[in-house]
Amino acid sequence: MDTTSVWRATAPESGHGPLRADVATDVLVVGGGITGVTTALLLAREGRAVVLLEADRLGSGGTANSTGNLYVTLAHGLAAIADRWGADVARQVVAQRRDAIAFIEGLAAQAGAGFRRCAQLVYAIDEQQREQIPREFDALARAGASVRLDTTVPAPLPRPVGDVLVLQDQAQFHPQAYVNLAARLAAQAGASIHEHSRVVELDIKAKRAATATGTVRAREVVLATHSPKGFHLVHAEMPVHREYGIARPLAGPDPGAGIFWCRGSEGLSVRTLEAGGQRYLICIGQEHRVGVHNGKASLMVVEAAAAKHFGPGPVSHRWSAQNYRSADGLPYIGRDASGCLVATGLATDGLTWGTVAARVIAEQLMGRTPAFGELCRATRFSPVKGARGMIEENAATVKALVKDYLTHRQAQHLDRLAPGDSAHVDAEGESFAAWRSPEGELFAVSPVCTHLGCKVHWNSVETTWDCPCHGSRFHVDGTVIEGPALAPLKRKHLDMGS
Repeated sequence: MDTTSVWRATAPESGHGPLRADVATDVLVVGGGITGVTTALLLAREGRAVVLLEADRLGSGGTANSTGNLYVTLAHGLAAIADRWGADVARQVVAQRRDAIAFIEGLAAQAGAGFRRCAQLVYAIDEQQREQIPREFDALARAGASVRLDTTVPAPLPRPVGDVLVLQDQAQFHPQAYVNLAARLAAQAGASIHEHSRVVELDIKAKRAATATGTVRAREVVLATHSPKGFHLVHAEMPVHREYGIARPLAGPDPGAGIFWCRGSEGLSVRTLEAGGQRYLICIGQEHRVGVHNGKASLMVVEAAAAKHFGPGPVSHRWSAQNYRSADGLPYIGRDASGCLVATGLATDGLTWGTVAARVIAEQLMGRTPAFGELCRATRFSPVKGARGMIEENAATVKALVKDYLTHRQAQHLDRLAPGDSAHVDAEGESFAAWRSPEGELFAVSPVCTHLGCKVHWNSVETTWDCPCHGSRFHVDGTVIEGPALAPLKRKHLDMGS
């Protein structure tokens, strides 16, 4: 299945070559999404020497697999922040995110990144979620957001149950086009931007990173990779989730510009996009824990919801994205215990949080101490505010380990693996994670994640092996896609007839 997002499909190639030398620099930025590219741009404009390494294409991680929505609230609600941290912190969150959106608007004005201001509508579609809307309205109003209540939504969106929260003056843009623009501006300011430059070795103590074709030594290292590469304490605090999205040509009723969040059993996020002369409907579904869900079933739920409310129609793009949620609701930004600077725990709010993080980290590296950086410091430990999240995350990790190592799991034999199927198989006295392509080619790799030893599980949509513990993901040949793992799954070449 092709899982190229509508953002990647409708933006030109960014065109930055791989690293092909051994270089030294002031700051190494690992990760070419909105966080990393914005960090590189801000530092280069301050006269710092910056090298940015991106494993694939710029934006190919969370940025180009996002919704392209920008908002001052949070996907899991500002009320939760107000409850955990108090009204003052909720006001700071809204102010920081509002400033980040204004920063994006100013940058996007320099090129066609599809930026537009619009309202965000949040409402319940079943009784279970109805009572959350007044709580959110109260939290947002107290935090200084421009918000009101209504009773209707544009057709043909799902009908609301109770009030509709209308958050005014939010925004949407084309995230891939924006990241390409920011990288181009960073390069013009002196930054060295390198795509297809996966970090395969990272010596944090020596501040040295190696790719297949070069090395970088730096005074400072910024890990802008969703989840920091290697071993970091924050890994124990972050549940990892995946959500699935689709885009289809919009030929029927059009809800117009806006961010539409339907809270309920369907959990649908809806928006539209105009790109390349085509108008698209974009729908994003609910979150699912990485490695323990059925990808195809999750995608089918989103497609069915789109057909139910907007009528039947061909789906042109399908994709998914991964997110890492902090234990206490705020992201982890700044220098962590390893000495690197990180930006993680952004949940599904990463476009705006990523911009906030980049601005904070750039300030810190210039010797300044932004107050919001202290609030979101990566070394914080909030046993009261984050206890539930930490317990849930560690319980899920232990459960995955127990399931895979201490209980019997049925393993198939290689000769029973049909084209298109995957399984943990037995062959030559060992167990492997195996997938046979539709053409019959066999891919067999070690089933043990190289990060902390959990066993990987199959993602039928992305055709990947995903780790349920901390979110590392691997191609069918074992190479790393994302997550904290640096080393690939060891590939085993087996007899096709085994």
